[in-house]
Amino acid sequence: MNTISKKKLFYPVSAGLRKYLRTYDRETQLPVHYEDLLHYTDSFPYFDTKGADTLWETVMYEQQSQQELNKGLTMIYALLKTDGDMSVMEHLYVSRIDYCTFGNSNPFRVQIMNQLNDNYDYFYVKRADASRIYGLELEHILSPGRLNYLVDEDSLIEEHIAGIPGDAFIKDYINRKSANKVRIAKEFVKFNERCFVRLLGDMRSYNYVVDVTPDFEDEQYRVRPIDFDQQSYEGKKTMYLPQFFKDNNVIVDLVLKLLKPDVVRQYQNEERTLMFRRLKSARYRLKDLIDCMRKDTISTPEKIAQLRQELAEHHKSDEFLKCKCMGDLVRLNLKTILVKAPVLANDKL
Repeated sequence: MNTISKKKLFYPVSAGLRKYLRTYDRETQLPVHYEDLLHYTDSFPYFDTKGADTLWETVMYEQQSQQELNKGLTMIYALLKTDGDMSVMEHLYVSRIDYCTFGNSNPFRVQIMNQLNDNYDYFYVKRADASRIYGLELEHILSPGRLNYLVDEDSLIEEHIAGIPGDAFIKDYINRKSANKVRIAKEFVKFNERCFVRLLGDMRSYNYVVDVTPDFEDEQYRVRPIDFDQQSYEGKKTMYLPQFFKDNNVIVDLVLKLLKPDVVRQYQNEERTLMFRRLKSARYRLKDLIDCMRKDTISTPEKIAQLRQELAEHHKSDEFLKCKCMGDLVRLNLKTILVKAPVLANDKL
């Protein structure tokens, strides 16, 4: 069983990472920052439709502050979705602001409502932690999904990633008659591979969502992480393999029951090939990110030493023992696992 560090260290955005964010249009001036949202005057628990406590609190502000926040937060939504074009946002308003009391990052969740049809969307306001930003970028570059986020000073804005929370999917959806268990098992193998290749940790069931897409004869599944705080932070190798978290045992049992070892290897190779293709198409951006990561501090010396030793044993390669930081380990892990891709031999990643 994996044991998470009790409190992950917070790493500020370095000058190098901020330069990267400006280069790739991730940094912009925001009318509202994380600290502004902390000055709420009242709060009450937010319960889901079944009456269960979600560990989120709906927060309230003084009337004047509420009006200013509503205007600024609607503008942030416009920046996130339409690059700041407010002409298509006139019918939108902030209907609710929630604060998360659980976990390390304590984010705010903003609900934006369309007053013409009562449709709604969300985005999140968080502290700008370097680990999380590296995780978001690696997800954007190497995964099947793309992510929108913005950074200004010490604030991070993230779009909502839609899907069924992993714990709810395992509890309520996986045993439905319409569920295709073989496809669920296949997607989990691919998700497990993506996390390990780019060293994204702590994928317990409530840290990812499952996007279910009805197909013309069946359902397709895509697992997407929603928590990136543990990007290249922990020292234990198994922290980067979702299969070793007990929360995921139900799906792991499906993999063992329904997929033969040769089929598992096939799906792993398929995912590596897709990751390499994404890497190849964005290799200059990825190189800039990894170069920045290699100069940054996003973990402790003890964790770095443990991970390089365990990866050296896993890959049977002493090259990992030469790595001095988490950025070095991410770079070498990518090159080692995707070594069959011919371009990597001469790539300057």
